[in-house]
Amino acid sequence: MKKSFRIVVSLLVILAVTSLSACSVNINISSQADLSEWNAKSKALDSVKDFVTASVDKESEGYIPVKDRIAVFDMDGTLTCETFFTYFDTCMFIDYCLKDHPEKVSEELKEAARAIKPGYKANMELARDFAKAYAGMTVEELYEYAEDFGNKKTDSFTNMRYFDGFYLPMVQLVKYLYDNDYTIYVVSGTERTTSRAIVANSPISEYVTPNHVIGSEFEVKIKGYEDVSLNMDYKYVNNDELVFTGELIQKNLNANKAIWIEREIGQRPVLAFGNSSSDTSMLNYTLDERNPYPSRAYMVVADDDVREWGTQNWDEKSAEYEEQGYVPISMKNDFVNIYPATVTRSDEQYKDIETDSEEELDEAA
Repeated sequence: MKKSFRIVVSLLVILAVTSLSACSVNINISSQADLSEWNAKSKALDSVKDFVTASVDKESEGYIPVKDRIAVFDMDGTLTCETFFTYFDTCMFIDYCLKDHPEKVSEELKEAARAIKPGYKANMELARDFAKAYAGMTVEELYEYAEDFGNKKTDSFTNMRYFDGFYLPMVQLVKYLYDNDYTIYVVSGTERTTSRAIVANSPISEYVTPNHVIGSEFEVKIKGYEDVSLNMDYKYVNNDELVFTGELIQKNLNANKAIWIEREIGQRPVLAFGNSSSDTSMLNYTLDERNPYPSRAYMVVADDDVREWGTQNWDEKSAEYEEQGYVPISMKNDFVNIYPATVTRSDEQYKDIETDSEEELDEAA
């Protein structure tokens, strides 16, 4: 009897230790997540953490299998800076046309570049101009030019290259999801090759592979066959080059975001993050009642006009987003830091490129 009792006690001790070890593992996983750039009282962050905690717990009603843990992020304004004088691809277009390669573009494109001012609209006409500007470039050449441009410094901040505009809290959030076995997609209105260059040179490069970047599409053909209507009429051979024709296939905003997520991923995400009305289709596609899993969607509100150039009113935007079923994120109140301490907002948001050029000419004279 005593021997049986000792065996039972030993088994109970083993079970207790095993249970405590399991709890310790869970605690360690939770404590290792570095979300220090988020306000500890952030309701938006709590919402994400609650969702993720349930999604990885097999005993939870909110459990989501690893293969179905898909999170989609808009890029400009959601992951990286958009609220200084416009964003990466537009600034790149301006520099390409007016500074770096004016000899390669038409006067019409130069005029389009000069006309861009803060508050402009990213419409289809401008998207077509972007596609025309890079006509004849190979995919590799555009990628390399985007890398060169990304290493330039913006006038809107001190000590910031265009590549350096990623929001520290959002970078931590991407890593947090990645560490919990989420597959991360960047779904951007910026052209795909440029988006890939941006992501590859960013703090999220370890968590987002090139095939997980979805962007606007410029037409590509094999060099020498740009005017052939069907790609079925010729074949790729060794050392052929893929070049941009100057035509736009699609601008990845609004409904296109939902369409291209379906076409490229083939299933609904369970988490979606955006920052503007052009992202709502992506968010609504995620929240659709036909999603077989629980889902949530978040909107970043550019309400910080001290560390950033944000002009949005938190009360208005947060109420609008909550009414649509999204969780709002305040850059002003939810982000402890937006950028590294070495990066600060400049006194002026933007210097007119034509004025700069005239001053340089005067100084040279």
